[in-house]
Amino acid sequence: MKPSSRPHQPSLSSLTSCLSDYDPQAMPVAQAQAIIHAFITPVGAIEKVALRSALDRVLASDIISPIDVPAHDNSAMDGYAFNSLDLRQDSDTILNVAGTSHAGRAHEGTAARGEAIRIMTGALMPAGLDTVIPQEFVQIPAGSPAGSIIIPAGAVKAGANRRLAGEDLKAGTPAIGKGRILRPADLGLLASLGIAEIPVRRRLRVAFFSTGDELRSVGEILKPGCVYDSNRYTLYGMLQRLGCDIIDMGVVGDDPQALEAAFRSACENADAIITSGGVSVGDADHTKQMMAQLGDVAFWKIGMRPGRPLAFGRIASGGKQALFFGLPGNPVAVMVSFYFFARTALLQMMGAQAPALPLMRATAAVAIRKRPGRTEYQRGILSTSDGQWSVRPTAAQGSGILRSMAEANCMIVLAHDQADVASGDQVEVILFDGLI
Repeated sequence: MKPSSRPHQPSLSSLTSCLSDYDPQAMPVAQAQAIIHAFITPVGAIEKVALRSALDRVLASDIISPIDVPAHDNSAMDGYAFNSLDLRQDSDTILNVAGTSHAGRAHEGTAARGEAIRIMTGALMPAGLDTVIPQEFVQIPAGSPAGSIIIPAGAVKAGANRRLAGEDLKAGTPAIGKGRILRPADLGLLASLGIAEIPVRRRLRVAFFSTGDELRSVGEILKPGCVYDSNRYTLYGMLQRLGCDIIDMGVVGDDPQALEAAFRSACENADAIITSGGVSVGDADHTKQMMAQLGDVAFWKIGMRPGRPLAFGRIASGGKQALFFGLPGNPVAVMVSFYFFARTALLQMMGAQAPALPLMRATAAVAIRKRPGRTEYQRGILSTSDGQWSVRPTAAQGSGILRSMAEANCMIVLAHDQADVASGDQVEVILFDGLI
């Protein structure tokens, strides 16, 4: 493993000081996302893994094809290979069959003009032959089933059904670019190049915990006034989807000393820390004081619903440092804040290509109330009828109603300046498929 290199890292204060409209009490979603993006540097460590272990890992360097793919001209069909100069334009073409070419066992002879070679899919094209006609398109003359074939006029064009050497990839050209999260098709492509080991970024280590004296872990007795901690389970699932190495630190009570110990332990063992709860107006005083001691952290009120309070920055302990995301405590707000702030930041830390979540447009099936001046993420149910997509919000939209996320299959994204949506208007949605 190569040592991690850390280029110069900007401070939050240096980034925000350049913004004339910076207001931590009323931060637009897009501005917060831009600050986070500018603040992050990828983890530099690289390791080589076997091809079968590379699935969902982040490719650390460009893969250059060492060979042509395919290596030789070959047939795309079971049929007959022949020289296109033998094709008659206005009448049937009759060719003698001079041999057979199998995949992995090429025809060793040559074919003269007026001759065809029986050929199988993937078999090398015999020298001098440039066209393949599928076997179902030819006719066999009566009385000579193996000796000749008839190609009806207009049945095939010159050069048809031949795969050219290097048609897929040419030697020396890029096959897959760095930063790609490797998927099953990528593994197949790499295998086709004969590459057995892949350079990947090391997995990102993420520690997370929930804060609050009222929280209980699953399996504990639920006393009056207490609730089961769901946030750690949704965070666990979302982090697993990203392919992170996960450190679940459980529930930490509302105690400054316990919180400091948890933060220091997380910082010394992880690249990033995610907490839920403890960043709202009523909770944040001792957290702010602690963060001032441990690092460079800003507390923002984001112009969004759900998920207004957010803490972000970098903390240090024991000579190590970690990115920090302090998410709200409400279950839906945790998930929304993760997807629209933490997810992209973590992918950026992983060195992955991190395009914005893809938006699609759908028709609002019902009117949707929306107040301008904040971005809203409403849970929705997307459906199609007669090829037209429509969406409606789930019945309950409260930030504490996790059932609304379980029932939904998409998020309706209502922009910062957008007002009420009438039934029949177009809205933007993000599909949950692949996210949750």
